[in-house]
Amino acid sequence: MTLSGWNYVILPAQVDESPLPDEDGVSYVQRLAQSKADHAAHHLDTGGVVIAADTTVVDCQVGGRCIILGKPQDDCEAKDMLLGLRGHVHQVHTAIAIFSTLDGRLITDLCTTQVPMRNYTDQEIEAYVASGDPMDKAGAYAIQHSGFHPADNLQGCYANVMGLPLCHLTRSMSKLGIFPPADVPRACQAALSYHCSVYPQILKESIRDYT
Repeated sequence: MTLSGWNYVILPAQVDESPLPDEDGVSYVQRLAQSKADHAAHHLDTGGVVIAADTTVVDCQVGGRCIILGKPQDDCEAKDMLLGLRGHVHQVHTAIAIFSTLDGRLITDLCTTQVPMRNYTDQEIEAYVASGDPMDKAGAYAIQHSGFHPADNLQGCYANVMGLPLCHLTRSMSKLGIFPPADVPRACQAALSYHCSVYPQILKESIRDYT
């Protein structure tokens, strides 16, 4: 959020994050993002815009069965998640829900990134889990972790895998006539040291042209 240049405050939004029976990853994050926005809006003292998001990791295995991977409960579950993701591609979905308390409008968006995981070793998994970093991460990893470096040759939105796709947020806010003070694609790429090839396509629907 700081990279966008917007001023903001953080509001708590405690919601039940348990998946519903047979709920897929996209429906799951969309439901939670909208629930968070609604919860925060009801606790807002003044008028404004509430931005909420939810991110999840989805692993589609052989046979077509897709599993939503939340935050691991313990070291053993973290290791199992990392083993399951190793060496193949999974999806990260982030849903954004923006609620304007001024006119009651709700703007939603969805970003999906294909994440190719490298074939890291068992020893690397052990060391990473021992660091404690996986325990508050969906899928038990942080893509930006320099010591573990779990992904190889990512082509999509890097910020999405970290938890907030800034260009999708910019596109959504533009629908409310709200634009960031900063050049979001440039700021994001500079901060993450990542060359993004997808932002022009994402932002083509925005009123302001960042390309």
